[in-house]
Amino acid sequence: MDTGIEDRYPTRVTGPVKPLDRADPTVWGSEGDGPVDAATLASHDAKGFHIVEGLLSPAEVQAYWQELVRLSGDETLKADERVITEKASGEVRSIFEVHKISELIRELVRDPRVLDRARQILGSEVYLHQTRVNYMPGFKGSGFYWHSDFETWHAEDGMPSPRAVSCSIALTDNYPYNGGLMVMPGSQRTFVPCEGETPEDYYKASLKEQEIGVPSPQHITELAAEHGVEQFTGPAGSALWFDSNIMHGSGNNITPFPRSNIFLVFNSVENTLVEPFAAAKPRPTFIGSREFIPVTR
Repeated sequence: MDTGIEDRYPTRVTGPVKPLDRADPTVWGSEGDGPVDAATLASHDAKGFHIVEGLLSPAEVQAYWQELVRLSGDETLKADERVITEKASGEVRSIFEVHKISELIRELVRDPRVLDRARQILGSEVYLHQTRVNYMPGFKGSGFYWHSDFETWHAEDGMPSPRAVSCSIALTDNYPYNGGLMVMPGSQRTFVPCEGETPEDYYKASLKEQEIGVPSPQHITELAAEHGVEQFTGPAGSALWFDSNIMHGSGNNITPFPRSNIFLVFNSVENTLVEPFAAAKPRPTFIGSREFIPVTR
């Protein structure tokens, strides 16, 4: 689709594809712009992520966990298109646009511990591209295959560049064995195009299981050989901040221990969406917001 601006990250193409060197920074701000010190910013720039332990107190974790339980049990939400269920079990998998559903999470996105860090990493005012809560129940929680969020946001939402950062706040303990998020440190410097045309209304299937917009096994193997794999583990209340283009994924959870998190995506106000680069029309706004209103305290 003709967006009117140069597509520096072409994807969803026919035929063999080659990875591209990223043309944009990972960190846009500096130490004086927010709470993150220079060493952590440098690490985030190099690896594409950093972890903040104890972002939430135990009492806050309990309050947010109770909110997730309330939301998943709310019968009035069952038919809401923002609620995504597991493909096999029918249990709640994700609830999108959750900051508009939950006043508690609406307050969280404005918390200086969260907002100021997002502004600093992106070097500008920010708005919420997407929010959701993820549920990965014990025994039957399904994982997410390797992917770059930016590839989807670029192709299907019209995000011009990877000037966006995600914050995943753990509300349960993350172990190496209960489906914890895996990342390839440094892979954010490489954009991996994907083969295949985007089907119409593809989000309806991809939110349960993504098959288009995923890298080839060859490219995953090459990235893993170059960068290795690290995993986000730690106690409830920890937060993982990661770049929109980092290659990441998670396995199924067959343990008795659930893994749930709050997921917030901040995009720079200087990187607002245009028409999709590889889809007939944008996804619904509850998945990719087109309300480019800066988040304020």
